Amino acid sequence: MSDIRLFRYANNSASELAGKSAAMERGLQRLIESQMETFLGVRFLATEYKTGAKHRGRVDSLGLDENGCPVIIEYKRHSNENVINQGLFYLDWLLDHKADFRLLVMDKLGKDEASKIEWSGTRLLCIAADFTRYDEHAIAQINRSIELIATSCSVMTCCCWNW
Repeated sequence: MSDIRLFRYANNSASELAGKSAAMERGLQRLIESQMETFLGVRFLATEYKTGAKHRGRVDSLGLDENGCPVIIEYKRHSNENVINQGLFYLDWLLDHKADFRLLVMDKLGKDEASKIEWSGTRLLCIAADFTRYDEHAIAQINRSIELIATSCSVMTCCCWNW
């Protein structure tokens, strides 16, 4: 378990956010996307990325971590909104659509970065107000790199299961 503090950045000044559940899922998403590399060590690539007609969804945020591994980030305001299931759905989509992700990386970061994508370390970050002990147990049983990040306290608490 590790902690990640959240900050508001405005007018070249950062101030730590008080601990409370985010009022709106989209507001938290915008905040994290604006400083994703600082908060999560992930380079921001896309927001609300469309998965196409067959899957009919939108990945909240896509990024690439410092090891060149793809990162999917899903946000939910409450703890009971199936963020893990939705994230796993998009993780499956991503691993089946590597060419689409490679093109996105090429467009945003260049051909060199796209050639260095490390698929074996693909990660899913689920950010919600809180998670239950059942959520933590469930991700421990899944053979994927999934991180649960709770936003309900003064710092974001991260429960990570990396395989």
